[in-house]
Amino acid sequence: MPHTLATVLEAVEKLWPLSGAESWDAPGLVSGDPAETIETVLLAVDAVGDTVDEAIEANADLLLVHHPLLLRAVTSVAEDRYKGALLARLIRANCALLAAHTNADVVSDGVSAVIADRLGLTDLAPIVPGPDGVSGIGRVGTLAEPVSLGHLARELAELLPPTAGGVRVSGDYNQPVQRVALCGGAGDSLLATDAVTGSDVYITADLRHHPASEAREQALIGGGPALIDVSHWASEWLWLETAARQLAEALPGLDVSVSETRTDPWDFVVVQ
Repeated sequence: MPHTLATVLEAVEKLWPLSGAESWDAPGLVSGDPAETIETVLLAVDAVGDTVDEAIEANADLLLVHHPLLLRAVTSVAEDRYKGALLARLIRANCALLAAHTNADVVSDGVSAVIADRLGLTDLAPIVPGPDGVSGIGRVGTLAEPVSLGHLARELAELLPPTAGGVRVSGDYNQPVQRVALCGGAGDSLLATDAVTGSDVYITADLRHHPASEAREQALIGGGPALIDVSHWASEWLWLETAARQLAEALPGLDVSVSETRTDPWDFVVVQ
């Protein structure tokens, strides 16, 4: 029996319930007719020109992304604005657009949990637990044995897809770390949480100057984690493979693939 967009939405709701999304978030169906047949799905972190091109060229019926295209207020989808242009291209190509964002972050096998699993962390718990105590934002766990901060940073650099910004580290290269807190995507809002301040290192993306500086200065006085800053896109791209597998298992016969197009916005870096 062929799958419709409605049956895909039902499967997505079971995997990443909308009830788990943050109040400011806007996941869910952006465009598409629930009655349309869905045979091919492409997963990407971002709906941008390159991934929309990729979906259309692949004759995909659905582009499932992590970041909602219409997250912030939009008053026009005119085609002289990029969001309107992208939506128009997808609609004309009969390719639906769906987003699973913070609702895919908080589940037990969500974005941060995938990174934690790839790093071999055990005794995992959310940094900010949800009502059930199992789901929630971020993850904190323990490495099987201590490693140097530099070793962990190099392991991350090998694990994540390459980007111009690479992996930035604040801390002594040789200091031992074992308790690891992490949050895929932007996570400096969690710097002051007990789970993060009680860890040896905090891995996240988009660390801004002042929050990072203040966290490191506080660590010199009262203890606190070293910091590892990675690409926002790269930290979330790892989840796509898990999401694709889960969706394919939930809907047998559906052709699900992952885009390898780099949508990190930075193209090169000049080292001084």
